[in-house]
Amino acid sequence: MGTNNEMEQDFTRIAMQTSMVSLIGNSMLSFGKLAAGLLAHSGAMVSDAIHSASDVCSTIIVMIGVRLSGKSSDKEHPYGHERLECVAAILLAVILSLTGLGIGASALSALIQADTRTPVIPGILAGIAAIVSIVVKEGMFRYTRHFARKIDSGALMADAWHHRSDALSSVGALVGIAGARLGFPLADPLASLVICIFIEKAAVEIFKDAIDKMVDKSCDEETEQTLREFILQQDGVLGIDLLQTRLFGNKIYVDTEICVDGQKTLQEAHTIAETVHRSIEQTFPKVKHIMVHVNPVE
Repeated sequence: MGTNNEMEQDFTRIAMQTSMVSLIGNSMLSFGKLAAGLLAHSGAMVSDAIHSASDVCSTIIVMIGVRLSGKSSDKEHPYGHERLECVAAILLAVILSLTGLGIGASALSALIQADTRTPVIPGILAGIAAIVSIVVKEGMFRYTRHFARKIDSGALMADAWHHRSDALSSVGALVGIAGARLGFPLADPLASLVICIFIEKAAVEIFKDAIDKMVDKSCDEETEQTLREFILQQDGVLGIDLLQTRLFGNKIYVDTEICVDGQKTLQEAHTIAETVHRSIEQTFPKVKHIMVHVNPVE
């Protein structure tokens, strides 16, 4: 089992490597889709290229947030900087929400002006670019989501959903391109409205998770029960008077009051508390620190 410092270094390393893959992938996709959109006269594909370019900015925010949250504790921040990663996640959730609203607004505008617009028939190249984008962005979503879950990173998970939103945007573009070529130009805005709902739902979930980690929300009941059972298994612990947990970024802080035989010496009681403290930090990687108080019992 690695130390907290080693785990924090792994967190930063994995997050930065994953974000770099996103950065390179989004840059290549945005240029490719822009070229395809211009050559094939597809406004939907040009808009999709701009969406991919916005994801580059999102990934840069993730990298900055992760780098700052990985800084060691200092005099001004004795508990560390993990919450800065939550700030990045909140920022990305807002950007994701605005992206979804933008897609929805464009779709509504297209529906309202449908009768006044002269339909433009996009070339087949735009459709091919949309299919490539869907496959690549869905792959990037699954890749980023895998590592976001592995290191429990809200910012990285938000970036993963930016990939999924881009894939959905490309689905809308593909539907619009196919619909226009088949004589149904309203297919694009209708698909975009559905995509908007999915994106907003993801943004709300990411925002809520980040806020929970910012306001000292307690762990889930299953985690607390596991901690309780583990503490009671330690030698010398006769009971638990108090167990409180709080989320701090992607880490957990624990405060507990354990019951120890009142006839034991101060040194013996202290040794039991130290054992509980050390065992929990070694067994539960997400627990950054635990405060153990000893209550004597007859």
